[in-house]
Amino acid sequence: MPYRIGFDVGGTFTDFVLQTPSGELHTGKRLTTYPDPSEACLAGLDDLVARAGVGWADVAQAVHGTTLGSNVVIERKARGVGLLTTRGFRDVLVIGREKRYQVYDLQIEKPAPLVPRRLIGEVTERVLADGSVRTALDEADARRAVRELVARGATTLAVCFLHAYLNPAHERRMAEIVAETAPHLAVTLSHEVSPTFREYERTSTTVVNAYVMSAVRAYLRGLQSALRARRYGGRLFVMQSSGGVATAEAMERYPVRMIESGPAAGALMAAAYGELTGHRDLIAFDMGGTTAKLALIEGGRPDTTTAFELHRVGNAPGSGLPMNIQAIDLVEIGAGGGSIARAALGVIAVGPESASSTPGPVCYGRGGVEPTVTDANLVLGYLNPEYFAGGAMRLLTGAAARAIEERVARPLRLGLEEAAWGIHAIVNTNMELATRVVSIERGRDPRDLALVAFGGSGPVHGCRLAQALGIPRVILPAAAGVTAAIGLLAAEVRFDVARTFVRRLEAMDPASLTAMYDEMAAQAGEVVRESAVGGDVTLVRSADARYVGQGYELTIPVPAGRLDAAALAAMRRSFDEVYAARYGYASPAEPVELVTCKLSAIGDAPRVALAKASSRAGDRVRKPVRKAYFPESCGYIDCPVYDRYALPAGLALTGPAIVEERESTTVLPPGVEATVDEYANLVVTLG
Repeated sequence: MPYRIGFDVGGTFTDFVLQTPSGELHTGKRLTTYPDPSEACLAGLDDLVARAGVGWADVAQAVHGTTLGSNVVIERKARGVGLLTTRGFRDVLVIGREKRYQVYDLQIEKPAPLVPRRLIGEVTERVLADGSVRTALDEADARRAVRELVARGATTLAVCFLHAYLNPAHERRMAEIVAETAPHLAVTLSHEVSPTFREYERTSTTVVNAYVMSAVRAYLRGLQSALRARRYGGRLFVMQSSGGVATAEAMERYPVRMIESGPAAGALMAAAYGELTGHRDLIAFDMGGTTAKLALIEGGRPDTTTAFELHRVGNAPGSGLPMNIQAIDLVEIGAGGGSIARAALGVIAVGPESASSTPGPVCYGRGGVEPTVTDANLVLGYLNPEYFAGGAMRLLTGAAARAIEERVARPLRLGLEEAAWGIHAIVNTNMELATRVVSIERGRDPRDLALVAFGGSGPVHGCRLAQALGIPRVILPAAAGVTAAIGLLAAEVRFDVARTFVRRLEAMDPASLTAMYDEMAAQAGEVVRESAVGGDVTLVRSADARYVGQGYELTIPVPAGRLDAAALAAMRRSFDEVYAARYGYASPAEPVELVTCKLSAIGDAPRVALAKASSRAGDRVRKPVRKAYFPESCGYIDCPVYDRYALPAGLALTGPAIVEERESTTVLPPGVEATVDEYANLVVTLG
């Protein structure tokens, strides 16, 4: 096993991990830098490589996770993005699905389209739903439209023609015309990014790809150049939203696939910890400094979706920007250590606004004035002001207390400890509601699941969250604060493709379906091969299907190899089984139609060797006690504090207790029992 590094950029902290050939993991954490996150990345990597005693030339692989793409979209940072569409379809982004995501909210506001109407051009052409051409592409009109958008300031162009997923000839010719008329424009074609039906979602996906392309391309090229200057000779890989990695060059072409890059790695690693501890059905709970991310893991694999939405309003379905990409099905809310607390309408409100890393929570001493969840946890005694981030930062308890007193306690006529506990409890409630979305709303009882809590703030809140939902078991991984970065090293090289192919299953030609999957395999395999993957490449085929007349689909497996009548019959049986599992019944007499064919090309997953806990206790298992607040104990008590690195395998702890490590802190409420397993994970049992 070679030296490998993973680094994950979050809203507040950037996390680092280096794995040696022997499997030893070196970790690090550094505040994220703005506006250029690569500054913290490179500084942290240099420090990590130096501490491990490794030369950059010895590092064989670097894997990166970043929220750069989603930040560009959410903060509306891009400029000069234009859209060319079929004449008569200029307002697809504005019209959307014509749905109100909250029917009775009179003040409802959907996120504004990424492209202003003045930068949307129409071109005379028309392809019908069967792929035939009704109106040929008017090339003179196309050149005029390009010149007009350039004159209005377009520097990047998305092209999305009607039914181009079936017949992309007009889009391909349009790209040639753009290259002839305005060669400086970067072009995104819908049939390359999202060759699937549903005009609004396909247009939105294409626009998002074009919207983030310039920023992502500049960022990745700059990062690769800086790594080469350090004598790194390997390739830079980037985590995709699907949970697989691909080369930076591939992500420059398809940046929309890395929108939820970092959080996907955390969900993958949560599944790995579930396997280690014998819990294949669980909830992954990743609470960092800016957001909390939750995902459902079933049978050891994260749930995925091809109908991903970014920037939802109040987490309401249909309120965000839709994208037809393969993605781990995450629920993300503005609840992190940096979430800002305030008095609002006579109660405590927390988030979704975050202090981020700049200026950060008040206790960081970097200019922040608004109290945050981290400030509250410090006042409650959960955090060690002298050992935050392994002692790299010294927290200011007095400043945090004054901010909570002035902005929360005094306006609400509360005591300081009541206000601090209220902030802690409110953010737990916010996360409880999000956890219900990924469990109860998907037909799973949280009492039948385990919870894997990680991220810098996850172990502080994980046990309280589990108590609120009746979850019986909580797994708190070692090095929980950098779990997502470790997950980057465990991810497989992967590329997903999909094509709309609406046909009744009973009338399907198996040869045509096989030919389509062969074409998709060639496309996906090319991207995986450029990643220089060793070993076999696995092809996984699936399809979205529905009863004829329905508007929504379910995903079913498609047998490998050449398809025949028996394979189609097996697909029909699979659909009835999946439908019955989701809705409680099936209708075998109803005809079924395929809608979208999907294929994933997957390289061999690398091995991450997690260090095992020692069988002997370290020199100082116990650290000095400190006052910590537990309402069950009627306030502040002398709470035992443990050194995570000195805990031997098999040791049992009973709450209340606090366990400290460099990357995070674990809080065990009164009455819970925790055991250190062979991999140094804390496995908590709640009564």
